[in-house]
Amino acid sequence: MRHQKKTVKLGRKEGHRKSMLANLACSLIEHSRIQTTLAKAKAVKPMAEKMVTLGKKKTLHARRTALAVLRQANIVKILFDDIAPRAADRKGGYTRIVKLGQRQSDASEMCFIEWVDAPVAVETALPEPKAKAVKKPAAKKAEAPAAEAEAEAKPAKTPRAKKTDE
Repeated sequence: MRHQKKTVKLGRKEGHRKSMLANLACSLIEHSRIQTTLAKAKAVKPMAEKMVTLGKKKTLHARRTALAVLRQANIVKILFDDIAPRAADRKGGYTRIVKLGQRQSDASEMCFIEWVDAPVAVETALPEPKAKAVKKPAAKKAEAPAAEAEAEAKPAKTPRAKKTDE
């Protein structure tokens, strides 16, 4: 029985699983939002939130602990300089999972995992173009013979020989 077994195995050995989760956490820190399967998102969420908690401590020991897990110095710098200060007033729950539905190929449940305090890009609304004037029906009759003349003027396409790799 699997009583009190917290680890989600994801069908991988321990080393592969740790590397994959570290890479997912690094991608989340770098891009602020990633699309993945629901199982992987649920597995990486506690790790990402622990990394933010380490980032809020701002100590050398916390930085080295984060580096031991994430294994990328530039990502740890982003974590401590950008993400942790944004989450300074929040006590937990730094990430959210947004379900997207099933992947078409294998029906895996897909989702976005993103930071709750992610900076929102402001989109400026472009003015909608005005509707064009409706053409008169007489103009359509004049265009029809011109289209027929163009079709007659164009030579028929000849099939090309296929290239073969040798």
